[in-house]
Amino acid sequence: MTQNKSVFIPKDSDFLLEKFINCLMFSGKKTIARKIFADVFKILKEKNPDKEAKNIFESAIRNIMPNIEVRPRRVGGAVYQIPVEVRPTRQRTLAIRWILQAARDRKGMPIAKRIALEILDANNDLGAAFKKKTNVKQMAKANKAFAHLARF
Repeated sequence: MTQNKSVFIPKDSDFLLEKFINCLMFSGKKTIARKIFADVFKILKEKNPDKEAKNIFESAIRNIMPNIEVRPRRVGGAVYQIPVEVRPTRQRTLAIRWILQAARDRKGMPIAKRIALEILDANNDLGAAFKKKTNVKQMAKANKAFAHLARF
């Protein structure tokens, strides 16, 4: 008799996992979000048996976190896109938001598989979430001339 080794996410898991689960949750259905996230970890473990699923998840989040973004600022009747550095809490929030949005935009498979594939793509510097990060970085680079308009 073989044991079914399912991935168990403890209730007292770390901050990043809980934040991701809370962002995944719709209409206060946290148990459903936890089950989806457990399925995501199972899929990650199946795709990469030699790596820990939590490490894959954390490295994907690190790859997606933006260092710089643009913010609109009105100066003299014109609106300029001003590049600003991103605080660490906003970096995490944007990374989670972009991964979930990219996963929701994929169609034709269960949400757990879509999230797992997006996390794997983000881990390998691919996918829609990573493309979003590079687009934001390029926009900030293009508007570097307006950096002097930023107030700190």
